Amino acid sequence: MERRSIGASALTVGAIGLGCMPMSWGYAASGRRSEESLRTVHTALDLGASLLDTADIYGPYTNELLVGRVLQERRAEAFVSAKVGLRAGDQHVVADGRPGYVRRACDASLRRLRTDVIDLYQLHRVDPDVPVEETWGAMADLVGAGKVRALGFCALGAGAGPGAGRLGDRAYTATLRHLDRMQQVFPVSAVQAELSVWSPEAAWQLLPWCRTRGVGLLAAMPVGSGFLTGTLTPGQGFEEADARARHPRFTADAMAANQVLVAGLRRIARRHEGPGGRPATVAQVALAWVLAQGPQVVPVPGAERASWAAENAGAAEVRLTALDLEEVAALPVAVGAWD
Repeated sequence: MERRSIGASALTVGAIGLGCMPMSWGYAASGRRSEESLRTVHTALDLGASLLDTADIYGPYTNELLVGRVLQERRAEAFVSAKVGLRAGDQHVVADGRPGYVRRACDASLRRLRTDVIDLYQLHRVDPDVPVEETWGAMADLVGAGKVRALGFCALGAGAGPGAGRLGDRAYTATLRHLDRMQQVFPVSAVQAELSVWSPEAAWQLLPWCRTRGVGLLAAMPVGSGFLTGTLTPGQGFEEADARARHPRFTADAMAANQVLVAGLRRIARRHEGPGGRPATVAQVALAWVLAQGPQVVPVPGAERASWAAENAGAAEVRLTALDLEEVAALPVAVGAWD
């Protein structure tokens, strides 16, 4: 698989990563199988998808434990991306950016991951009660201590949830302010933000900032939480624990209206081949679009099954043409937003 650089530190990863969150958190609990999750991580590594994205809040804690079982055997093949800044409270999740908490959380993550160093440690959310410079400084100290190799920031933007941001030219205004402040303390190596065909805002609002500073962009939810795979049916319903059950883009009406996006990607897929000469899939075209946004962009699709991880990895072999990109640009704006 093609390799891409994460930040000015020139840490390299496979062009496609693996989002591990769905194995433990956020989506339908009934589909989770521990052994299948382990096969999924192994498959990703086998195919060169070396970036494994996890967080202590996923589970909480169980996702890091799962990834740690694989790292115990294959640490040298993996690029470990973990996160700090959110913790489970009573019935809800709270931001915690206190320096002491950051240090304790890192040590706990290292133990669960069964490693002595985290390749990329990301600030999951900014604590409104702690100056971001203090949190980021504590994370920088972890680099100095040899526990972390590089630092990243998870952008809170248009698609992150109620109250997180709004579509339009101001979706990432707060993120850019925070990035400028953090950059004065210690270099930012990567920014993680939602980026996909139906949520493209980060491509024109965050990517220019990253490009001019040699910062990598990790594209979260690059297949639209599964919608851009073309496998979901309008009105199918979601389990109560599945975040999509409360997302306005996953109502029956919004899913029906947004089928035009899937149809457009499917037309493009018919013109391309994936690995082994097989026809490209809708998901692979969606990921290829993200890859085409720039050489510093690494899509990190979540996957619960080994077959999905293999399909995602195959997107690295799909090269979209200028005509393909024009067709995607001409697709209508997705229906259903938090505002």
